[in-house]
Formats: sequence, structure tokens, C-alpha cells
Amino acid sequence: MSVEKMDMQSPNLVNQNIEKLAELFPNCVTESAGGKAIDFDLLRHELSDVIIEGNKERYRLEWPGKKEAIVTANMPITKTLRPVREDSVDFDNTENIYIEGDNLEVLKLLQESYLGKVKMIYIDPPYNTGKDFVYKDNFAKDTQEELFDSGQKDEYNQRLVVNPETAGRYHSDWLTMMYPRLKLARNLLTDDGVVFISIDDNELNNLSKICDEIFGESNNRGIISRPTGTPSGQGNEILVNEIDYILVYSKSQNSSFFGMPFSKDDEKIYDQSDEFGRYLIRSLRKTGGEDRKEDRPTMSYGIKTPDGTIIYPIGPTGYESRWRCGEDSYFKLLKENLIEWKFSKDGWKPFQKFYLEGRKKQPSNLWQNIEGNKKASLTVKSLFQNKVFDTPKPVELIEKCLRISTIEESIVLDFFSGSATTAHAVIKLNAEEKESKRKYIMVQLPEATDEKSEAYKAGYKNICEIGKERIRRAANKIKEETGADIDYGFRVYRLDESNMQDVYYKPQNYSQTNLDLFADNVKSDRTSDDLLAQVMLDWGLPLSLKIERLEICDKEVFRVAENSLYACFEKGINEEFAKELSKDKPLRVVFRDSGFSDDTAKVNVKQLLKQLSPETDMKVI
Repeated sequence: MSVEKMDMQSPNLVNQNIEKLAELFPNCVTESAGGKAIDFDLLRHELSDVIIEGNKERYRLEWPGKKEAIVTANMPITKTLRPVREDSVDFDNTENIYIEGDNLEVLKLLQESYLGKVKMIYIDPPYNTGKDFVYKDNFAKDTQEELFDSGQKDEYNQRLVVNPETAGRYHSDWLTMMYPRLKLARNLLTDDGVVFISIDDNELNNLSKICDEIFGESNNRGIISRPTGTPSGQGNEILVNEIDYILVYSKSQNSSFFGMPFSKDDEKIYDQSDEFGRYLIRSLRKTGGEDRKEDRPTMSYGIKTPDGTIIYPIGPTGYESRWRCGEDSYFKLLKENLIEWKFSKDGWKPFQKFYLEGRKKQPSNLWQNIEGNKKASLTVKSLFQNKVFDTPKPVELIEKCLRISTIEESIVLDFFSGSATTAHAVIKLNAEEKESKRKYIMVQLPEATDEKSEAYKAGYKNICEIGKERIRRAANKIKEETGADIDYGFRVYRLDESNMQDVYYKPQNYSQTNLDLFADNVKSDRTSDDLLAQVMLDWGLPLSLKIERLEICDKEVFRVAENSLYACFEKGINEEFAKELSKDKPLRVVFRDSGFSDDTAKVNVKQLLKQLSPETDMKVI
């Protein structure tokens, strides 16, 4: 009886897509040196009712590097996320996550654990103004030394370069960076999930086009405009820019937005009242477009007035009009005291009453009267007593995105986290709303701060240090001000190379002589915490699940989310240990391959678990 080994790498999206196509078009699947492949010529004919010859023009956005971007999104990686307990707050109990590392690789690692689980994504990517850094994801032709010397990699081994307007691939490089990240991000959204993307007019049109392609044009939910409060641009060659945009796309047609509470100005139009509260009235006759009888014949019917006469909807020039609702709905409104009559020289006129209590205002695409970028900078400065971050977004802005798109248990993702405004907004909203337990996942590259900056002088060597400290300080401030009993903690993870030796992934490249060097295929500097994180990702378990430490037969055991996963990475795993472990009936259990004295002991433990706990799935690393 063999024991299955864990993959310990991100999912291969190409193989998954091939398997899906194979189910629909088995005749289009062929074999190549690397395994299964698709015969695209055959597939093109399967998807058309006419003979296809050669390439044809079509409506789509093309740029140098697009094919590379698509392939980049699909390529699996063997990296992992390592927990950093010393930077975390309440690591064992919190459900919030902060991840340091290249967001493309992090998104790949989250594909199984958070597939279809994220309700809302907010990102504030580089605007590509000519001074921004962008990620360069493919350096296959360059040597590592050349990359570092040219500034394309920093001391954290991250791939960042400035993208000036004079660059030959100015727009292309930015699109190549954004495309695979959005493609992977879409997979993480729930079916009714929504993404908000801040941008200015430099890349607004291009971003709209790639989002139409990735999310579907029919899932474009609009473009929000908001005053920034910080005009930019000099001279009279162009219009001064005083607004930012937020592109909004949904995963599917099943998404909807929640209404917002009325402001004092909104309430002013509710200028009448009775024993049931404040209300306003609107003519029951439809006005404006499509107000004629022929537009909706079923909504043109007779209504009895207070004096007993019957009236019909008549337009201002005498044409036959229609009411706002059908006859059944009218009688329902009448029964609920929502019809009010007024008498004038033209006779009796019916009006519909709208009460203020319980009403919400549907969000529009113009967000005025909301704090601007100056307030955002002051918010950060007040927390740090210093200007440690140049371009934060307003907390109120992201809080509004959260209010209209998420519910109490939603997971929120920001993979261009910056100063962690999104985490700040989630904590603030959770403290304000009773029963709110929104959880966040922040992802940020540890981009070095400028040595001349106030942030560097204050001791913050990279952006992640600023983001984590902001969360700590904002959480303490909110807790002090509100006393709310919510989750103020966060678990920190750092992107790193796999915990496993190279032989784990490519045993065919090593001879029997070499294999003796890798009796334990786990790297010597890795801890049990490290191994557990990679196992959770590989098994598709959220990183936010509760982790407990137990002792079974004098061995340390990690218990994740009650009996969802038991992991023991110690040596000496035997039948006695298996008997004790089986009493808890874990759904999954994982051991180190080197934790068994030999293959016989490994098979015996698997057989025993199968007898005593049939539902347990056992794997090794």
C-alpha cells in the first residue's frame, strides 16, 4: 500500500484547463513530450460552424507581452509562505493575514486555499505615471547578477523596475504586470464577489479593456469618480486632474450592492410626516420616458378617487399615460397606507408615499463629500507622528467600498496593500457594526524605503514594516476609542523558497549516490511552523484557520480547525502513535516521510488508520 506524497507547489492551471477541455472535446487532446496537450487547430473547428483558415481580425486589446502574461499566470511555482510569529499579533487566534512578497507568486499560492472564497478585492496598483515601479515577471534571458547590477532586483530578490514614459514598452510593461494578477485574482472571488481597482486617467482605458476580457464586459459594474482634493498637473497644456477613478467588476451577474444610510442632506426631502414617521410623495402617474399607455398597457387602469369617481392616468397634453405600478401593486400600496390624494383645479391626483425609516440610498458612480488624499495622509501621520508614506488612500473611501459590497463574515483581499489602509478600514468597520467579523488578507512586496525619506529615518526599512505597524497602531487606537470586542490581530507570512529540497520535485535528476545526501528531503533551516503553512496551502486550507498544539505520545502535533488537519513532523511515528491519533478521527493527517523508521512502518501506520478512522486521508512530505 503506497502513501501519497503532497505536491507542495501551487496548482498547475494549464493542466486543470486541459482536463476541463478534455471532458468536452476528447478528440482535441493529444500527447507531447511534456504530457497532455491541446490540438488548437482541431479545437478552433470544434468551436465554429464554418471552416476557419488563418487568423482573422477581432475586437480585443493586444500588446507586446500579452501571450507572456497569460503563460506567466498559468505557470506553477514551488515557493511557500513561512509564518513570522514575532511580527504577528495573536497569531494562534486571529483570522487576519498579512503576507510579505511578490503578489503574483502569492496569488498563485492562494489559488487552492481561497478559491471562490473572497467576497471583495480592493487594489491600488501603480498608476503608471512615468515614475512608478512595475514588476518584471520574466527574466529568463537575464542573469541574476545583471538584474541586481541594473537595479531590476533589490536586496529582497524582488523584481522591480521604474517604468518611464520614454520606455519603448511603457503601456505594454504595465499591462503585462497587471494581466496575470487580475486573472488569478478573479479565481479567488466568490460567485457574487466584486473587485474595486483605483486608477487615474493614465491607464484607465487600458485597464478597462483588460478587465472586460478577464471578468467579462457584462460584469462591468461601473466606474466610480471621486475628488482627490489634491489637484495635480502644471501648465495649460492639459486639464488639471482633481479626480481619481475606481473600476468596479463582478465575478458574475449574481452580484449586487447594498444601500448606504441617508445623510442629513438626503433626509431634507422627506418634508412631510404623520403618525408613522417622515415621508415624501411622488406622483403615481409615470413621468419622463416611457410614460404612455402603449409603453406598459397593463399599468393603465381606472382608480377610484375619494369622492367615488374613476380616473385614468392622463399626460400633460391630454394623451393616455400609465401609472408607476400594476393594479395588484396599487391595491397593496393602498392597503399599506402608502397612497395619498391631493385635490387641485384638475381634480383628484394620487401620490405614492415613501417613508424615511428603513430606507437606504443606492450607491452611485459619483462619490462626493468623502475624505480626500490630504485627510488620508493626515490619518497616517497622526498614527506615526511622522510622514512615513506618501500616497495612502482614505480610510473612508475603502470603508464605503466595504459597506456596499460585503457582509459580516466576508473575506477582503488587497494585494497592493501599501500602507495597509484596507486593513485599517476593515478593523474600523468591524468595530462600528455589531456582529461584523470581516477578515482581511493584505499582500505587499517589501519594497525598500528611500534612505532620505522620513520613513527610513524613523526606522522603517521597507513598506511592509510600515503596513504592519500601521495595523498595530490603528487597532490599538480603535480598541481604545470603541472598546469593541473584535479580532485586532493578524498573522504574518513571508514568501520564500520551498521548504523541500530540490530532490523532492525532481528526483529523476539525482542518482542513487546523491539521494543519500537527501535522506530527509526537508531543508535543515525549516521549522514545524514552516512545514504546516505549506501543507495547509497544498491541501487547500485557509491560512486563517485556528491552529492548536497538542501532545500525543510525547510528540508535538498541530491540530488545525478542530479535526480538519492533524500534522506531526517528528520522528518515530509508529502504530502506538497512530492508535492514539485515530481516536480524534481527523479528516486529514500528514507526516514527514523521514518520520518513519522504514517503509514497512509507514504502510502499517496507514493501514491502521484506515481500520480505526476510515475517513482519515493520510499523506507524507
